[in-house]
Amino acid sequence: MTETETIAYDVVVLGAGPVGENVADRTRAAGLSTAIVESELVGGECSYWACMPSKALLRPVIARADARRLPGLSQAVRGPLDATAVLARRDESTAHWHDDGQVRWLDSIGADLHRGHGRLAGPRTVTVDGPDGTRRTLTARHAVAVCTGTRARLPELPGLDAVKPWTSREATSSEQVPGRLIIVGGGVVATEMATVYQALGAQVTVLVRGKGLLPRMEPFAGELVADALTEAGADIRTGTAVESVARENGTVVAVTGNGDRVEADEILFATGRAPHTDDIGLETVGLEPGSWLPVDDSLRVLGSTWLYACGDVNHRALLTHQGKYQARIAGDTIGARAAGVPLLETDPWGAHAATADHHAVPQVVFTDPEAAAVGLSLAEAEQAGHRVRAVDVELSSVAGAGLYGDGYRGRARMVVDLDAETLRGVTFVGPGIGELLHSASVAVAGQVPISRLWHAVPSYPTISEVWLRLLEAYRG
Repeated sequence: MTETETIAYDVVVLGAGPVGENVADRTRAAGLSTAIVESELVGGECSYWACMPSKALLRPVIARADARRLPGLSQAVRGPLDATAVLARRDESTAHWHDDGQVRWLDSIGADLHRGHGRLAGPRTVTVDGPDGTRRTLTARHAVAVCTGTRARLPELPGLDAVKPWTSREATSSEQVPGRLIIVGGGVVATEMATVYQALGAQVTVLVRGKGLLPRMEPFAGELVADALTEAGADIRTGTAVESVARENGTVVAVTGNGDRVEADEILFATGRAPHTDDIGLETVGLEPGSWLPVDDSLRVLGSTWLYACGDVNHRALLTHQGKYQARIAGDTIGARAAGVPLLETDPWGAHAATADHHAVPQVVFTDPEAAAVGLSLAEAEQAGHRVRAVDVELSSVAGAGLYGDGYRGRARMVVDLDAETLRGVTFVGPGIGELLHSASVAVAGQVPISRLWHAVPSYPTISEVWLRLLEAYRG
């Protein structure tokens, strides 16, 4: 490795995904010189192998499902999806895995991009091994922000390496639809990819170790999604562990704990994520390689005065939008500390505290039906010691749901804190409810009293009228 120059910046960011980009944007807005280091594509996992391609694949699936609920249109969309066209549109959504546009955006904010593998090399120091065999040393006057995200976590199973399993990356970037697909897991990636590939013509078998799908949401969310996937033709097997896998004459064979053999053309493991911190030099600053990086609410790594960690890598909320929120908090905090601001706003909901990570994390699962939630589930609220009450409403009782499509099925729940008379959490499950979630996020994050929500009048006839039904059910 050829050593080149040492370059000093105010801030160095490791990782140019959406989280790292947002840190850089805020530190540049604060007038701080900023370097950002990326070993793959600027835009990161979300832009090329996760959020963008997966939702591009899901959009025609959901649009067809909605159309099939409407007389006068349903007969026109009875045929199969054009898989080639769907995959081509997916390719457009990823800019064909080129990052020119993202690089231009970085240039526009004045951040310096360093391509290569970045590693910490002691306090406030990062080395970058470039693709041309050179090594640069970047020093940070004020802060280094680790935004390297996560990678797919694969289980230790006999025969796994030889099978060449799919992870989320292969599932979202595949150039063809397998005839048969095994999906191991029951979370967001598993359910969304089951929705995609079943609709594109694959025979999908979902093997779930636990009791049901979407275990982090209210139980009815996973139940409604499982029912819909089963009706679409997928085989959902809960309480099923995979003991071994093999590829026999091109066919994948998964053997379950009860001895069943499940055969397919490909197998996708959607079994969680691991921090992408194993080779970024954590040992040079007294941290364990491969570990999650715990942080305070200003996103500063515990025990450090200069090291920050934003996004998945801190394990607070593994969601792109939440990582971007953390990045904005961290960037503003770095700027304030660099400017010598004597008193930061670190109280809950202050400008320098990522409070929403604890109380108001929103998520939409883009299955059919969609599942969306913010804040705590009933079980989580009870486990946290809150005195709460769950209020449930069938979405089919709302006029807007009936107009959305025939045979509409869905449910809404709000978890009310009986002492504060505010909302601890809200869950919606049903077609077209993803855009409804932000109203719940505002109510939960804003700690809006039930008495005031009563005066937030939903338009008729929209699905959002479910808010009125929930409040009526609570008031009695």
